[in-house]
Amino acid sequence: MRISELAAGIEESATLQLNERAARLRAEGKPVIHLGIGEPTNRAPETALAAARAELDRGYLKYTAAGGVTSLRQAIAAYMTEAYGREIPAGNVIASNGSKHSLFNALLAVVNPGDEVIFPAPYWVSYPELVKLVRGVPVIVPPEPGTLLPSAGALLEAVTARTRVILLNSPNNPSGLIFPAEGLAEVVRFCESKGVYLIMDDIYRELVFDGLEAPSPFGYTDEALDRSHVIVINGVSKLYGLTGLRLGWTVGPRELVGAIEKVQGQMTSNPSVLSQAAAEGALRGDQRVVHDLRATIQSNRDAMLEALAQIPGLKTVKPQGALYCFPDASHYGADSQELSERLLERALVVSVAGSEFGMEGHLRLSFAGKREDILEGGRRIQWALDPSSSKEIRMGDRLVVRDWA
Repeated sequence: MRISELAAGIEESATLQLNERAARLRAEGKPVIHLGIGEPTNRAPETALAAARAELDRGYLKYTAAGGVTSLRQAIAAYMTEAYGREIPAGNVIASNGSKHSLFNALLAVVNPGDEVIFPAPYWVSYPELVKLVRGVPVIVPPEPGTLLPSAGALLEAVTARTRVILLNSPNNPSGLIFPAEGLAEVVRFCESKGVYLIMDDIYRELVFDGLEAPSPFGYTDEALDRSHVIVINGVSKLYGLTGLRLGWTVGPRELVGAIEKVQGQMTSNPSVLSQAAAEGALRGDQRVVHDLRATIQSNRDAMLEALAQIPGLKTVKPQGALYCFPDASHYGADSQELSERLLERALVVSVAGSEFGMEGHLRLSFAGKREDILEGGRRIQWALDPSSSKEIRMGDRLVVRDWA
């Protein structure tokens, strides 16, 4: 069968692939612990559910404007204005089918074939593939030695005449680290002065721990929004744990938003009207649900850090936000894909190989799930890797005896 070079050159999402594999193992009755997925287990906010029910009861499920209904865009604008400390008009907002779709649309709107998109390692697994899909060239900047963050200077040194976009994710998936305010200020000012777009993937911005805050890129530019080169991507997936709604948004200059709306109108048209209603209900509802989710995730992080601290040779940087730990596990094997497979085969623990994020020797472990799964997963990882731990472990109703050194 002949398929296009573009389709053939795109890798399958590693995290979605793992989700399918974990589901198959569970269907076989195996007691799998899934530490690979970035999906909170909280119940949807009641305000989101009530808004979706009301939309169903009206029974008028029709097309809307491609970029979303006016009331949703106004609700997004109000949230962004409060959260980012900059007046965001609804005309500078477009809603899409999830933040991944929002990011793809933004790249499609500003990147020409051969243009470079710079982003740091470690990076979200989809970044290189999204850039390739718009015929751009991914340029990956490694972190400073002994860290999980590159400096702003290193990012800017990678800029060439072909650079169109610098893409940052803060807090970062997979490291959980926040890009420092002084570094972000340097990047924003550079982008504004050179006409390079800064795309901020801020999907984890509200999931920041220990009283810290992720800095707002709008705080470092004096440009009017319609002349700025700052683009912000966000959505309800992590903000409210509403991953299944597939509702994200882009904030940027009106000309850019208009270009995205034309593209989206030809590709997918509007996001689901039910998703729009539910997202608006969540945005206009009681925001204590966000604080409660953040507190739960922070408690889960602490539990995972405690569990991983019991494993000798594992080096873990404390996440400042997001949903993941990204320990250096190279003490137990330099090939992170082999190491991830070993944990799945021996301990029935799903992890994601660091190589998928541009950092060999690391593993991404999610603390988004249930606390008991996090603690059990840590116990199994220690049993599978540390020869000095107990030779026996109970997995579900089975007692398993370690048969390797």
